[in-house]
Amino acid sequence: MRNVRTATGFNADALAAQPSERQAQYARLKLAGLDDAPCHLAVFADRSTAQGHGLGRRTMPEMIEYSVVMAIHTLWLTARVEGVGLGWVSILDPAQVKADLEVASDWTFIGYLCLGYPEAEDDCPMLARDGWEQRRPALSIILRR
Repeated sequence: MRNVRTATGFNADALAAQPSERQAQYARLKLAGLDDAPCHLAVFADRSTAQGHGLGRRTMPEMIEYSVVMAIHTLWLTARVEGVGLGWVSILDPAQVKADLEVASDWTFIGYLCLGYPEAEDDCPMLARDGWEQRRPALSIILRR
């Protein structure tokens, strides 16, 4: 991204917003992908596109964003199969990203992705390894009727 300092500023703001007991842990997390990843990809949705002729978007206009998120998910799975890591940088200002990349004002910023080969392979996500977040048992989030 042309303006990595923007992300660094948001990271500092997020650090300050963390409860004191989590600040040290948060500080260990870094936006390494912005510096280290050889491929950056900014992903947007365009609600004005005629692609698909608006099917499904008449009653659920947010389907365009959902479709883009599914495309990112598919890219992520495909990348992992090929040994490529993908990080979704979520600590960015969407308006600043749009301005920096000079995209159409009516596009919706969905995500900023960093792709590259990981330093090491691991089945456990980094945030879980670092104790930031733990997976919940599937039965704790599945609602059966």
